[in-house]
Amino acid sequence: MNWTPRREKFRALLSGERCVHPGSVYDPLTARMAEDLGFEVGMFAGSTASLTVLGAPDIILLTLTEFAAQALRINRATGMPLLVDADHGYGNALNVKRTVEELETAGVAGLSIEDTVLPQPFGADGAQLTSIEEGAGKMRAALEGRQDPNLVIAGRTSAPRVTSTEDAIARVTAYEAAGVDAIFVVGVQSRAQLEAISAAVSLPIILGGSAKEVRGLDYLGGLGVRVALQGHQPIMAAAGAAYSTLKALKAGAQPEDLENVPAGDFMKKYMNDADYRRQIESFLEG
Repeated sequence: MNWTPRREKFRALLSGERCVHPGSVYDPLTARMAEDLGFEVGMFAGSTASLTVLGAPDIILLTLTEFAAQALRINRATGMPLLVDADHGYGNALNVKRTVEELETAGVAGLSIEDTVLPQPFGADGAQLTSIEEGAGKMRAALEGRQDPNLVIAGRTSAPRVTSTEDAIARVTAYEAAGVDAIFVVGVQSRAQLEAISAAVSLPIILGGSAKEVRGLDYLGGLGVRVALQGHQPIMAAAGAAYSTLKALKAGAQPEDLENVPAGDFMKKYMNDADYRRQIESFLEG
C-alpha cells in the first residue's frame, strides 16, 4: 500500500497552527469510526495494544511484532494518519532502529520513542528515566532506521511529572538537537510548566496525560501543541459494553430485548459490507 499520503497529511497538521485531539483507536473498526467522525489523526497506544492483543496491563509484555501487526491491521482499514506510541523502542538504541523499520513498514504516519526505563527494573520504586545521553542516542538510532523521510519521529519524555521542568527542558532540547521531528511530553502539571517547555523548543509538540488546567485547543495551539491526547476511553467503554451485554445474556435476557446494541446497518457500515458485496458481484458471480 502507499503510505505516503497519510504521512504527508500528518506532517501538514504538525506544520500548521491548530491543535487537534486524536481519535484513540485500537482495531480496524474503531479506526474507521474515528475517520468517519472526522478525526484528522488516530492514536494507537501501547496500553490499548496490550489490552487488545493480550488482555494485559501496560507493563511491556507486548512484543514489537505483535504491536506492528496490529498497527498494520489498523492502517489497512483506513486512510487516516496513525500516530503510535512505540514505548521505549523495545530495548536499547539498536532495538529502537528495528522498531522504526517495522512500524514504518506497517504504515504508521508517526511514532514516539520515550526515555522511560522499561520494563520496570527489579526493586524500582516508580517510573525512572534513562540518562539524557541514552535518550538522545535512541533518537539518533530511530532517525537512522527511517527510510521514508515523511515518517514523523517524536522524542517523548515523562520528565514533567517524574523529575522537574528543568530536566524536561534539558531532555526535549537534547532530542531536538538529535534531529527528531516533534517532541511528545507527558504529565505536564501546569500551564507555567508547558509554557516553559514550549519556549525552549521550536518543534511541534504532542501532549499526553496532562493536568486538567492544561486544556483548550486554542490555548494549546498558540504554544505550538499540534496534537493533544484525551486518554483512551473508547476501549474502556467497549469493554464495559461487552461486559454488560454478556451479563444480561447470562441472566436470561433475550437477544432482541438488549438495549444499546447497534443495528445491523451500523455494523455493515464499519465492516465495509457494501464494498465487499461489490467485490463479490465483480469477481465471484458470473
